[in-house]
Amino acid sequence: MTNNFVHPPQSASQAIKIVDGATDASNFSIVIAGHGSRDPDAVREFETLVTLVRARAPQHVVTHGYLEFSSPTIGDALTAAVTKSIAAGVQKIAVVPAVLLAARHAKNDMPAEVLAMARDYPAIDFHFGAPLNLHPQLLQLAQERIIAAEATSAQTLRRADTCLVLVGRGTTDPDANSEVSKLARMLEEGMGFGSAIVCYSGTAKPLVADGLRAAAQLGFSRLVVLPFFLFDGILVKRIYAAADELQQREDGLEVLKAGYLGAHAHVADVLIERAREAVAGRADMNCALCKYRVQIVGFEEQVGEPQRAHHLQVRGLLANVPTTIPEQAAILPYVPHPIEAESFRIIAAGRDWSVFPAAHLTVLQRLVHTSGDFNAVDDIFLSPGAVETGIRALLRCKQIVTDVTMVQTGLKRALLEELGIQTWCGVHDRETHLMSAAHGITRSAAGMRRAFEKFGNDIVLAIGDAPTAIMEVTRLIREHGWRPQLVIGLPVGFVGTRESKDDLRRCLQVPRITNSGTRGGSPWAASVVNGLMIDAQNQLAGYVSV
Repeated sequence: MTNNFVHPPQSASQAIKIVDGATDASNFSIVIAGHGSRDPDAVREFETLVTLVRARAPQHVVTHGYLEFSSPTIGDALTAAVTKSIAAGVQKIAVVPAVLLAARHAKNDMPAEVLAMARDYPAIDFHFGAPLNLHPQLLQLAQERIIAAEATSAQTLRRADTCLVLVGRGTTDPDANSEVSKLARMLEEGMGFGSAIVCYSGTAKPLVADGLRAAAQLGFSRLVVLPFFLFDGILVKRIYAAADELQQREDGLEVLKAGYLGAHAHVADVLIERAREAVAGRADMNCALCKYRVQIVGFEEQVGEPQRAHHLQVRGLLANVPTTIPEQAAILPYVPHPIEAESFRIIAAGRDWSVFPAAHLTVLQRLVHTSGDFNAVDDIFLSPGAVETGIRALLRCKQIVTDVTMVQTGLKRALLEELGIQTWCGVHDRETHLMSAAHGITRSAAGMRRAFEKFGNDIVLAIGDAPTAIMEVTRLIREHGWRPQLVIGLPVGFVGTRESKDDLRRCLQVPRITNSGTRGGSPWAASVVNGLMIDAQNQLAGYVSV
């Protein structure tokens, strides 16, 4: 596969001329890769757009597929494109992500699907294109949507008296999120709005409710709420519902709802242009500030992250089934390796486990497996409800923070991916080094302070190496009201180890798992988390099977 993530030529017009000159008529096929949705309205609109692309590019074979929920999958679309291309004597396939901005879907998930197909069909030349991005035609379409919304009002107001509220999807990629701010600025200046507020439907902040509240307090007579989305769906409906709620609360403020981009000729033309650019080797991605390519402040650990699909459990999930099936329907029980299973059979028979609550057995037996010592569990302390709370936190918050990379690497990768859980360890980040030096604390303690600032309460903490990390955590809990969902503190050593564990045990404000004495270590902390994830996966599988 050709990953044409290169910088653009001198101008957009030059790019079009070069591309048009390099691709004569129908020497490549197009695969349009969509996200997929639980909402049938979104799926219908996407398929309407695909029909538009076919009508506007009749010389090309055009197939489409979805990353998650809907069918056909991207893999199905690629297979169909290969078959039709071979029959037509075409050896090039342009895969175009039908997403607005270059974030994880366009940088990791979709390329991973294409790479897998490229290995199976070495005779086909696959080209991965850029997302739609802030194309001039999309700006024009946003302008049309705003003007149409203004036309629904009986009032005549100057745009200087209007605040634009632009709502993006929100991603984990700061560069993609910043593009939403760029669009807001271009529309604000280009159309003469008095101000513009940016907010997001999820993942990034501020969220929609906070953005609308802030805009309402600026003193403007009108708000125009513009969802920067391609299609209708659950999130767009929530945005419009939030706008309606604001209108009901604010009698003196007019709130207008602008349309999302939708299945429009402009969008179809941009997709076709992206396909031509991909084949010509001019797919323009946001590489300069891409967190996977260069160290970006706050995201340093993601440099070089491999292209790996993260939607396997919901790929094609809604094919021929009701749209109300929960996402967890694809979860299967944890299946240990045969040697692992035999080890736990021996562990289960090796001592009397009836003295322990049944809910604790997975975690405790994992600790025996890791330490090789049946007595390792005798001094383990689990606060009331810690295991149950930890399982719920993993499923709800989906974020684990560790004090050192040894704990992070000890977590079972298959379980993390199956449950969609992210991990973070900041001990080696530049900001952690700077904070450590500035405040005179260890890097492990600085990593905990950064986790407090970066994630808030919605995390599970796993500390397996540094007593200073535990001491910083308990300080932040007592003095600053930090409330992690669960704190696992099992460092090993002789300097401050006993004292830090005793302090954590006395920290009644949070659920906690620790032990007494000097034993422990990163493998112990990782084993506790792995036990919780196994129980979480089995609970999901049992829930779905009912």
